[in-house]
Amino acid sequence: MRKLALAAFAAVIVVPSIASAQSDSVIKQRIIDADRAAYKGACPCPYDTARDGSQCGGRSAYAKAGGIKCFPRDVTAAEVRAYRQGR
Repeated sequence: MRKLALAAFAAVIVVPSIASAQSDSVIKQRIIDADRAAYKGACPCPYDTARDGSQCGGRSAYAKAGGIKCFPRDVTAAEVRAYRQGR
């Protein structure tokens, strides 16, 4: 009985934190997708391919000052909170 109670307690603590982490990652990806979609050029992110077939790399908007968001680490916790509040 004690093991069952401990497992139930662990599920209550662990499962919501996993769910919120997944939610954060989904929100971060949505923010990245929106930023990329708003960019009008051919090379928003370093991992994209330029029109000539080469990798964008240092020519990307991401590589320039004030560039766009391309990676989850670029999205701040404040941006995730603002996204949640706006939805």
